[in-house]
This record gives sequence, structure tokens and C-alpha cells, in this order.
Amino acid sequence: MNIDRRDALTFLGAAALAPSAPAIARGDSGTALRALLERSARADAALDPISGDMGAPQGSPPFVDPLGERFARRLEFNKRAELAALGAIKRLSLSAVDRIAYDVFSYRAEQSVRTFESGLFDVKRQVNFNPSFGLHVEFPDLVAGTGLPFATVEDYDRGLVRLDGFTEYLASAIAQSRRGRAAGNIQPRTLIDNVLAQVDAMLELPPQETPFFAAVKRMPAHFPARERARLETAYRNKIVTRVLPGYRSWQTYLREYRQSALDAPGRWAMKDGARLYAAELEQHTTTKLDADSIHRLGLGEVSRILGEMKSVRAQIGFKGDLPTFFEHIRTDPRYYFTKPADLFRRFKEIESRIWAGIPRLFSERPRAPFEVRALPALGSQRGTGYYRAGPADGTSPGILFFNMAMLSTRPIPTMETLTLHEGIPGHHFQINLARENEALPPLLRFGSSTAYTEGWGLYSESLGRELGMFADPMQWFGHLDMEMLRAVRLVVDTGIHAKRWDRQRAIDFMLANTSMAAKDVVVEIDRYIAAPGQACAYKIGELKLHELRRKSEAALGPRFDVRVFHHQVLSTGSLPLAVLDRKIADWVKGSVS
Repeated sequence: MNIDRRDALTFLGAAALAPSAPAIARGDSGTALRALLERSARADAALDPISGDMGAPQGSPPFVDPLGERFARRLEFNKRAELAALGAIKRLSLSAVDRIAYDVFSYRAEQSVRTFESGLFDVKRQVNFNPSFGLHVEFPDLVAGTGLPFATVEDYDRGLVRLDGFTEYLASAIAQSRRGRAAGNIQPRTLIDNVLAQVDAMLELPPQETPFFAAVKRMPAHFPARERARLETAYRNKIVTRVLPGYRSWQTYLREYRQSALDAPGRWAMKDGARLYAAELEQHTTTKLDADSIHRLGLGEVSRILGEMKSVRAQIGFKGDLPTFFEHIRTDPRYYFTKPADLFRRFKEIESRIWAGIPRLFSERPRAPFEVRALPALGSQRGTGYYRAGPADGTSPGILFFNMAMLSTRPIPTMETLTLHEGIPGHHFQINLARENEALPPLLRFGSSTAYTEGWGLYSESLGRELGMFADPMQWFGHLDMEMLRAVRLVVDTGIHAKRWDRQRAIDFMLANTSMAAKDVVVEIDRYIAAPGQACAYKIGELKLHELRRKSEAALGPRFDVRVFHHQVLSTGSLPLAVLDRKIADWVKGSVS
């Protein structure tokens, strides 16, 4: 086998992950665990598709094709070696924080190895087109925004290499998709059409107006004129000769693909879809709940929230029934901003009121400031927006990127809830309090678990009244409306992927139970088609957090301090729910004894 220098570094680093058991037994288990976690973090960073500020080893490629055979071999080798090394470490001799790190590391590595052993890693590569979270949309956002370093000439040269790597990914996606079609793992036509629309939109842009040229437009003024001219020419040539032809290849292939794509939108219609969906539910929820259980849970939550909505509608004094009230919110102009400046002012006002209440529920706050900005690349398939943290040193803001193309579908009554979830004390606290804590191992500082992360965001929404929010009944209705969205997700995600619902049935169910605009509902449903199981994690994570708070309050009685509870939940980063459950139980036990 011919192994170049980067391969050699990766393989040697992975092989070094498995020290002998006697060596660790004679040494300090905590030191051994931290060393293992550090090596694992470097190995993961080296395999991260887009190297940013995550500590990738020097000399790592700036872009690694996540669909390539080299990536798959290296990842599987690393994870098996890591599990072998972990088995030589005595968990009971570790500190409390290190035991949590041990449990998280074990959970994730075992899950990764199972994915390889089941063959599902390969299946997932075969169904790689994703209009919501695909690299063909996320990578341009990173280049156009602040997600990648562009401060030095070397950064810009590295960015050119990154564009070559991205072009290789575009070709790999087609090759892997062809394998999937031959194996019977075929994606839905709706999904293919949405990706094709994104590709068409990219190809309509002049090269200098694409997101890939955005970094050139903000090139630092202190760069020498010769370097500025060289880089500007190099980026334009790379976009014209490599990147856009890669998108054109997708355009040609997707037009061919859609003719044989599936009418059914769900995983169940694929050859390996049922197995894959079960694994995706476990991955995102970090539970063993099956599709039927999640579906029933969702129906129960929908029924409960509908009852609360009817009470608020009566309090507001609206004369019609709930579906009529939904339509009223969808269509009345008073509930929507038309100018981004008005939206930004409202976000700022909401933020100031939330901060005033934070000391009642939290004893700490992130150093990083919080901002709301326009989503760099607009589009109807991008959703409302998302939160992105800045560098881990806390000097740059965490940003809620909001899709300004969707002002007419984002009701003002949901803005308080959106800020609580995406900003403070939601993702901004949850991500940055961990990232800014340098005492934590990288696994806990930078790791992610969908049920925990999105569960915390949804739980944060429920803290609104304790933080002095929702004084306006319409804002409380907006809160219920967004909670309903997460409950509906449990029903429609499992309906689509396990119970053979068609796309229209899912759309109709969401329209009947929320005030979301029809256009917004279509975007949501298409997101669930593209990312099976991910949307189920929100409500499941939130319900677990409420359960843990109730149990803690009952066990501790007057000694319960919600600020300490929130510290316990947030202080060790994003955890699988079983690990979080165990941590809180140990804290309560220690507080009671």
C-alpha cells in the first residue's frame, strides 16, 4: 500500500492509541485517559471534512473528503484502536469529570464501531444528497461567513487547496450515489429536486458573486498588492475551472437521477432504509426508543399542547376556532416584519429583557457576546436560520444567523422563544460555557449530541416565564406554537420514515396543528425527509431535562437550587442522555448524603 505523509501521520497516531494495559495500570488512569482523549481529538480533527480552529495536527489537509474510501478506513481504524486503549483504563479510579468523559467516549466510539460492523456507514455514504445539511450548502456558508480562518496570506492559500478538496467531494458524491442506486438505496424525488434547485441557483451566479469568492472581497487591507492580485486571480480561476464545473456535474447527474428517484419520501422505501432509520433514531436521540414509541409520545404531546393553545386563544378573545386562529396568524400582516432593520431591533430588545432575568436561573454566563446577523446565503430551502459559536477563547460573538428571505413566514409572536432557544440561555450558553472551560478535555468542550443540544434549546424556551418573558399572551401562544412544532416532529418524522406517510399527509398534519405558513411547513417537512431522526431529538431531549429537574427538586426539597442544577447540566458539555441521567443522579445522591 502506498501511504503518503498525511496517511502515515494518521495511521501512526491511531496505532499509538493502544498502549498496553499493564503500562496504564501502573500509571495514573486520569493522565492516561486525558492523553487518549487528546490523541483522539487530534485524529478526529485531522478527519474533519473542513479543518477550521479545531486543533487539527500541523500538516493536515484543509479538506478531507468524508465520502472517500481513505476517510472510511482511517476512521474505522481509529475508533477500534481507541476502544482498545480505553479498555485498559480503570474507570472507577477516575475523577468525577473524567468518568463522564470516559462514558461519553465509550458511548460514541462503540456506536461508531457498530455502524461500521452493521454496514450502515457504507449505506449512509450511498444516500448523501441533503438540501438541509449537505456540504454543498454548509461549505459555501463557512467560506462566505466567519467559520473558516482568512486572516493571513497562508490562510488564503490553504483556502485554495480547500476548494480543490471540496471539488473532489462533489465528484465522490456522484460516485457513491451511483453505488446506492445499484444497491437499491435510492433517495426520494422531492429531496433530489430540492438539491437540484440549490445547484441551479449556484450556477446562475457570476463567479465573483458566489460564496466561494466572498473571502476575497474581505481580504485584509494590509496584504501586499502583488499578493492581493495573485489571490484574486487564483480564486476566480479555481471557481471557474474547478468548483462550478463540479456543480454542473451535479446538475447533470441530478437531472438524470430524478427520473428514477423514489416517489415515497421515507427511509422505509429504501432497501436498507428500516435498519438505517433505527440507527439514525438512536444516534440522534441517544436512546433505545423505537419509531412506534416515539410516534405515540408525539401524539400525546400534540394533544396536550392543543389544549393549552385553546386556552390562550380564549384568553386573547379570538372568536374563531383554533384552525381559524392559525390562519389569522399566518395571514395578518401585523405579525410579520417587512424590513430586516425592524427585525434586528426587536431581537435586541428581547435580548436585553432576557439578560435581566438570567441571574435568577444561572450563576454563570459565557464570555462570548451574542449577536444576530443575516444568513450569508439566502434561500427558501435553508430554513429560518441557525446558531454558530465563535472561537473557543470567547473573544468573538456567537451568532444567530437568520434567513432574511423568510421574513414573511416568521411570526413576530415566536421571536422571544426563538431567541431563548438559539441564543440566551439556549445554544449560546450550552455551547460556549463548555468551549470556554479549558479544564475540560476536548471531547467535552467541543463534542455534540443532538438530543442534549437541541433538548437544551427547547428546555431553554420553557424557562421564558421564569426569566420574565411571555408577558404578552401572543408571545406565549408563539411559544406554544414552537413547542408544538417539536411535538409534531415526533409524529411526522416517524410517520414519514416508518409508517409510510406520504409527503402531503405530513404537510397536512403540521398545518392542522401549528400556525406555520404553508411555505415554512414544506421546508420543515423536506428537512425531515433529508435528515431522518434528527428532528425527533428536540422533544425527547427536552422531556429528559424536565424529568431530571423534577426528580432533583423532589429529592433535594428546600436544598434544590435551580442555578446549581443548570450548572450541573451545562458544566461538562454535550452528553448522551444516559450519561447525563447518571451524572445528575450522582449529583443528587451526593447532595442528599
